[in-house]
Amino acid sequence: MRFIIRRLGFYAVAAWFALTVNFFIPRALPGNAVQALMAKYQNLQPQAMKALEIQFGTGHQGSIFHQYYVYLGNMLSGNLGTSVSYSPASVVSVLRSTLPWTVALVGTATIIAFTLGTLLGIIAAWRRGGWLDRSLPAFTFIQATPYFFLALLLIELLSLKLHVFPFAGGFTLGDTPGWNWTFIGSALYHSILPATTIVVTSMAGWMLQMRNVMITTIGEDYVLAAQAKGLSPRRIMFTYAARNAILPNIAGFALAIGFVVAGALIMEFVFSYPGVGLTLYNAVVSDDYALIQGVFLVIAFAVLLACLLADIVYVIADPRARREAAY
Repeated sequence: MRFIIRRLGFYAVAAWFALTVNFFIPRALPGNAVQALMAKYQNLQPQAMKALEIQFGTGHQGSIFHQYYVYLGNMLSGNLGTSVSYSPASVVSVLRSTLPWTVALVGTATIIAFTLGTLLGIIAAWRRGGWLDRSLPAFTFIQATPYFFLALLLIELLSLKLHVFPFAGGFTLGDTPGWNWTFIGSALYHSILPATTIVVTSMAGWMLQMRNVMITTIGEDYVLAAQAKGLSPRRIMFTYAARNAILPNIAGFALAIGFVVAGALIMEFVFSYPGVGLTLYNAVVSDDYALIQGVFLVIAFAVLLACLLADIVYVIADPRARREAAY
């Protein structure tokens, strides 16, 4: 319990630091969204510009400490500001409409890649010298391949030449978003190529990491003792060797889950997928600082929450960590 309290204190300080950095970074950038939005208009009255800056929160009213106080109050009340690049609309509503796309696609693809990569790493280490272990150079090449490059290859082959999958969008134009089988089927169909890109390029990393740690674990005394007792190879592989070797992968998986909220920026841009990554790109292009702040804030808190859950799971899974946490 003391361990959890200590970690909560640490993450509370980290959350405050993230809030503070998120406040100062946009204010260090030149210009603001209202200036970018109204630059095309002529004879704009200064009073109108001032009113728009107040409405969208891009102006600098009062001292920097007063702005920081107002900013913290807005964050605590859930007011992330107004986006000028979407209608305009509140940042919360924009994130509410784009987050499910990214979480569903990138989250599912990350879980699949982690599961497949970890299992393949366990098998490759346990059957060292087998065909899967000898295929490591190919997996290393896949890991080093930029996912956006693979995405472009898949679009060229499967979309433009073979016309098997669509190359852009999250669903078919004309479909009404909702919980109906037509829309769900269309969304799944459009997500196949982006999901395949993420799974293929990230699975190799999980496999290589698991394989390397697993090889070291197999040589430990407790694994040799289990073999000497005559236990089944499957039980030794999963219960004794893999259970301890997977701990570094669990920590990496927690961070990967935290960054799911960030999406895959270039991948979503390549496929024009309506997720957080594409939203962040549009916000940067439009100088939509309120939306940029909102996206960064959600990403930061998602990563902090994932790290906290990883600490808890690590303590539960590893008796040595439980013993250290008790002090």
